[in-house]
Amino acid sequence: MTTRSGPGDGRPGTGPNAVMSERGRLINLTYRLLGSLAEAEDAVQETYARWYALSPQQQDAIESPGAWLTTVASRICLNVLGSARVRRETYVGEWVPEPLPEPGEWVSGRPGGLTADPADRVTLDESVGMAFLVVLESMTPAERVAFILHDVFRYSFAEVGEITGRTPAACRQLASSARRRVRAPQPPAASPSQRARIVRDFKQAWEARDINALIGLLDPDATAVADGGGLVSAVLQPVEGGERVARACVDLAGRAPGLTVTECSVNGQPGLVARQDGALAAVLAFDITGDRIKHIWAILNPEKLRPWTTG
Repeated sequence: MTTRSGPGDGRPGTGPNAVMSERGRLINLTYRLLGSLAEAEDAVQETYARWYALSPQQQDAIESPGAWLTTVASRICLNVLGSARVRRETYVGEWVPEPLPEPGEWVSGRPGGLTADPADRVTLDESVGMAFLVVLESMTPAERVAFILHDVFRYSFAEVGEITGRTPAACRQLASSARRRVRAPQPPAASPSQRARIVRDFKQAWEARDINALIGLLDPDATAVADGGGLVSAVLQPVEGGERVARACVDLAGRAPGLTVTECSVNGQPGLVARQDGALAAVLAFDITGDRIKHIWAILNPEKLRPWTTG
């Protein structure tokens, strides 16, 4: 779960190419901090705007531009996370992190549909799995930043303290608190091949409207969450219980005869894409423990599905 690039890795050049080469690392950091590719891009754009607002003399005086960019981006994310909590209080329905397709499938999340630069792609590993990102949402902004910087990007607590304006001891405590949330006792995770098989079996049972097969694939305490953001129709509250989730899936299939489902990678894990009469309707991410599906996240909000469109 490590994406290594510390702030003290030496002094790169301050020319445009050297500074812009940090962009990929910053996108990887800010997406994990914010759970939104669009917000991550905005944070990185603001970071570079602040860099280029410096005079040449001020830029030359910075010993490590990479460290400076990381510090600024992290502080911007701290502010965004604080305001996001307020914004999400008025969000219609459940808020789910923005799903990522395979890097090779990306197009820009911005209007216009231009192919994304490889430097803008998020490295897909367990630290961007949907289940992991959902746990991150339960943390305070300070916990999330301290944990991601230290445990994922391997910054020392002294460096995290410099970035966040807290003492190393305080950052250690924040990361420890966050770590307890991530490492809460849970059944063994399924292997990659087992996850793929279970998602494939779910797809086939869903298409067949086989409620008994669906119930057999779902944990008895399974939950399903839909994120429409108030822009499309979606169930506003989580559906709880394996049988209720199975019945909701069968009901949806019955009410959407033009729905087609295909297998795909969602944040580096097996998932599904649903299309209604050929148009992208939803992306489904799964949390699978043992041999059962524990959580399903259905992202329908079109603003969060822009990286999945072909423009």
